[in-house]
Amino acid sequence: MEYVSTRGQSEAVSFTQAVAAGLAPDGGLYLPRELPDLSGKLAEWEGLDYPALCYEFLKVFATDMDESVLRRLVDDSYTRFTDPKIAPLVALSDDLYVLELFHGPTLAFKDFALQLVGNLYEEQIRESGEHINVLGATSGDTGSAAIHGLLGKDGVNIFILYPDGRISPLQERQMTTTGAANVFPIAISGSFDDAQLIVKELFGNLDLKRQYRLSAINSINLARILAQCVYYFYAYFQLPPERREAVEFIVPTGNFGNILAGWLAKRMGLPAASFRVATNQNDILYRLFTTGQYQVDEVVPSLAPSMDIQVASNFERFLYYLEGRDPAKVREVMSAFKDNGRHSFEQFDPDVFTASHTTDAGIREIIADVYKKYNYVVDPHTACGFVERDPAKTAVVLSTAHPAKFPDTITEAIGVESTSPALEELKSKEIVKHLLPADIDAVRAFIEEHAQL
Repeated sequence: MEYVSTRGQSEAVSFTQAVAAGLAPDGGLYLPRELPDLSGKLAEWEGLDYPALCYEFLKVFATDMDESVLRRLVDDSYTRFTDPKIAPLVALSDDLYVLELFHGPTLAFKDFALQLVGNLYEEQIRESGEHINVLGATSGDTGSAAIHGLLGKDGVNIFILYPDGRISPLQERQMTTTGAANVFPIAISGSFDDAQLIVKELFGNLDLKRQYRLSAINSINLARILAQCVYYFYAYFQLPPERREAVEFIVPTGNFGNILAGWLAKRMGLPAASFRVATNQNDILYRLFTTGQYQVDEVVPSLAPSMDIQVASNFERFLYYLEGRDPAKVREVMSAFKDNGRHSFEQFDPDVFTASHTTDAGIREIIADVYKKYNYVVDPHTACGFVERDPAKTAVVLSTAHPAKFPDTITEAIGVESTSPALEELKSKEIVKHLLPADIDAVRAFIEEHAQL
């Protein structure tokens, strides 16, 4: 299977080449040249455990990898999850379910993809004999999941940019207390969007990218999106058969990668009815799907910091399909958006996409309401998924993080302390981070000083 850039000015590549590159040389994002129809495989896949399902799904895409190697990497990727189902579906009522995606090593949904990406990189290094330097930006959970996917692996250094003071203390501790020599957490004096822009600009410098063999860990990496498609199929298979006819996935999202994976799964044959984009008060995606206006606003720190984003990097993949897979149109829209910070679209099909947004006050109220109604504790991001529901559909809310990562908010909302032994252990460890201005030259100089060659 071949992979093409959304901007159409780079050569098609294989799966392993797309994973290694992250961002295409023309600045676009990789996608399969053609999405496969997987509807005929649903009956065959139902009943598989999570690693087996992931392998069956990914071997459709990783056609240039030895299948035994792929199976080994996939199986290893899910050994550090604490629930035997990996992604259990919890019923809160007859028509309301929660897909728990927080049982991985960093207690966040990002572990599903980044444990796998770390293993793919390790295999790449083993086969090529060349060191790589992994670069990414995080608004909270991506950074810690990426770091723990690459922790201590030979031949790779990892540089993660994050907005200083704008992620939760425990999220920061997960990145800055590993003690690993190959981990470089970089706290920048700015927002996540500033960090993400620096990363994209550095990847756009092709000489720098080649010299230091930079690879992307953000959801711009194709493997991240494909790995996340799997848990939508897995959730569907866990639903009672009588609840499968009209399923709405409600997805807390800031960078659009999580919900894009579900939408791609639908295009490949998953019988999902619709998707709800659930945002916090930084609601650019809510405004997009309700008004057609994609316009950057100021980022306001919130109780759901992983969603404190205005420029959703994965929107370009969605745009590619929205514009009829026309790379020239994608280039035109992305260029205009970069210059003006806004773009207008036709109204989106409400039968496929709806959207909601939640303030900080609303988050606290929802956490309390869900606890009172169902005796179930949700983290601030997952709480955004409980704003609205279509009563005619079976709702599956994606729970993106363990509530123990946000103890102060949980205690304020319900008077109950949410803890995790893995997180408690971090509190006694020394924080090591590197403070830098939100300046591309400063970050580049730091990487050049610390990169593996």
